[in-house]
Amino acid sequence: MKFAEIIAVTGLPGLYTVVTERKGGVIVEEMESGKRRFAPARKHQFAPLESMAVYTEDGDAEPLRKVFDRMLEQQEDNPAPAANEKGERLFDYFEDVLPTYDKDRVHASDIKRLLKWYHYMLANQLFDKLGDEEE
Repeated sequence: MKFAEIIAVTGLPGLYTVVTERKGGVIVEEMESGKRRFAPARKHQFAPLESMAVYTEDGDAEPLRKVFDRMLEQQEDNPAPAANEKGERLFDYFEDVLPTYDKDRVHASDIKRLLKWYHYMLANQLFDKLGDEEE
C-alpha cells in the first residue's frame, strides 16, 4: 500500500481507499471495516493524505507524511496524546513535533483530525505496510 492511496473524505469519519470511479463519484472502502460505499462527488470532496500538509511560519507547508514520520520518531519519548485531549495539551505536543507550525492557521480541530489518523494508522500497523516510498 502506498501513502498516496489513502484518502480522507469530507463528511465521513476515518480513512479510505478508492476502489473505483463511477459517474458522479467514487466507490470507497473504509480501511477499518472494509465496508464499501458510493461517495457522490456532489456531496463529498476527496483528498489523498499525500497531498495534505501543515502550514508553517515560513510560508511553506510541511507534508503530512513528514509530520507522521516525526511523530513516529518521537513515539517512545513523547507519545502522541489522544485526539480528545484538551486543546492546550494538543498544541504543546504539536509544538514538540513541528516547532515551526503556523499558530494562526493550524487549529485544534486540525490537530485532532491528524491525531485520529495517526493513531488509527499506528494501531493498524499501516506505517509498517507503507515502507519507504521515496522516489
